[in-house]
Parts: sequence; structure tokens; C-alpha cells
Amino acid sequence: MFHANTRLSVFGSAFTLLLAMPAVATCADPKAGQMKPGSTGTSAPVAPSSAPPGPPTLAPAAVPPAPELCGPGSAIKFDKTAFPESPVIDNKWFPLKPGMKYTTTGTVESEGGTTERRVTHTVTGLTKVIDGVKTQVMWDRDYQDGALVESELAFFAQDNAGTVWLFGEYPEEFEEDKFIGAPNTFIHGISGSQAGIAMQAAPRTRTPAYVQAHAASVGFLDCGLVFDDNIALCVPKGCYGDVLVIDEHNPLEPNVGHQRKYYSAGTGLVKVTAEGGVNQETLDLTRVEHLTDGQLAEINQQALELDQHGYEVSKDVYANTARAEITTTTSGRKK
Repeated sequence: MFHANTRLSVFGSAFTLLLAMPAVATCADPKAGQMKPGSTGTSAPVAPSSAPPGPPTLAPAAVPPAPELCGPGSAIKFDKTAFPESPVIDNKWFPLKPGMKYTTTGTVESEGGTTERRVTHTVTGLTKVIDGVKTQVMWDRDYQDGALVESELAFFAQDNAGTVWLFGEYPEEFEEDKFIGAPNTFIHGISGSQAGIAMQAAPRTRTPAYVQAHAASVGFLDCGLVFDDNIALCVPKGCYGDVLVIDEHNPLEPNVGHQRKYYSAGTGLVKVTAEGGVNQETLDLTRVEHLTDGQLAEINQQALELDQHGYEVSKDVYANTARAEITTTTSGRKK
């Protein structure tokens, strides 16, 4: 359904990432790059003594394995040719239909006290091409104790197999209602950032963890793991059965702890809880709205202005992307 805003708990510094990279590399297959028994390495094969020697034959250069940033089996297997021309995101655990707005509310418990939190997630009618893939634009707004602290555009696309990918984020930050910048911007294909899996096509327990996105330039690495399924729970919006639970964490920041995200088939994210870490965050789905055509038009215009502002703010990253476009103007609800 939508991308839960976890930046307050999962982002670290690029310096932390660089220090941790040697440890991350150890997650790869320990046998990767080793020669097989009987291999002659890069030497040419020995010609039979009865035949005249021919030109040396070089073995093909070894291709280094993709890094398994979230453990064995987690290498990113991204193929930009595996996406449709226009984004249609109908994954049952993560549906994104333009004109839908979701509100989650809760608290963050920390040493400094309790903070009230409210996050709105709106599926806009905007699309944005990233590395040749047309993505759907989500607009999230995060409020703490009633004050806006972040306004973010996030970019998703679903491949032909049904997996939903996150292609990047442009998060503007605010303090005391004043804009202070967007230092944690990352976009797939720029500054080494990589798209990751927001939701698998057929998530199952007892399967390897997967990378949800990786942006070394801003110290971002989210890992997801299917933790549980087929559970029932109730939140203020209602009660849900057959709920899927995804465990998320940043292995570069062990002190942050883990998040558990609960997804209901046909709705999407309905609950977020914390497991460990210094900040204990809980969010529940409290409201689902189907915007009218007029409301969607307003959302599209506001999100487009945010996209345009990104070209002034993030000149090294966001300014290198294609501009977002309004491609959906009707939500299917007139009034």
C-alpha cells in the first residue's frame, strides 16, 4: 500500500557506513571467487605434444559476485528491462492506486519522553522516470507533536513478476516549521545508490532476507525479512486477518533496533512496532481516504511543486533526474 516513513530510526551517517563496509562484505558467500578443484586459473590449456602450439587461450575474466548486503541470498537482482512501460502496482500486500490516502498515528518513546506522531501517505497521480523505469510517486508527510518534520517523495515500480521496488526518496526536513534541507536524498543509479525490494511478489517465511534499498552516500541500508504470516490483529481502522509481518533493520546501525511492519492483503501497511533500539515507535492505521478528482488535482499540483523544488535543493542528486509528470488526473471518485 504505502511506504512507511522510518528515516528517524534507520538513517545513519555515511561515515558509519564506510566503517562498517568490511563487516558487510563478510556476508557474501565465503567460497565466492575461489577456484574449483583442478582449475588452472587463468593459464592457457596445455596443448598435446603431438600438436603444434597455438596462440594462448585466456580464460574469461572472473565476474565478482554481487554483494549480499543483508546476508546470504540477499544480492540485489535488479533488471530495468523487467518493468512495464507504465507503473501498475497491484501487489496485494502493497497496492498503490492514485488517489488513495492513508493516515497512521502513534508515538515514539525515547529518553527525552513521548512524542506524538502522525504520518499521511498519499498515492499521487505523478510518475517519474528513473534509470529508464517509469515509477509511481508517493507523497508522505510526517508530523511530530503536530509540527511538520518531513515531506517526502518516494518512487516505486512493480516488475513483471509482481515485486514492488523502491527507486529512491526525496525527503525535505523541517525544524520549527522552517525548511532546513534534504540531505538524505537518494536515487537509484546516482552516487552508487541501488533500488531495492519494497515488497516481494510472493513473500514467504523461512526465506532469505532481502535489500530494501542501499544508498552508501547517505548511510542507508534497509534489510527486510518475512518474519510471520497468517496472523490476526486489530488497529483503530479495523480488524484484519491473514496479516503478513516483515522485520526490518539497518545492519550498519545495530543500536537502532528492528521494526516490525504488518501488512493486510488488499490494504497494505496497518501497523508498525519496534523491537529493541533506543526509540520505541508504534504506528497504527487510523484512516483510509479515497480522494475526489478535485482533491487529487490539488495533491498532484503540490507534489509537483515539491518535485520542482528538489532541483534547487539537491543539485548533485535530484537535479540529475527526469522531472515528474502528472499522468493520472482522476481517482474514480467525483465527489
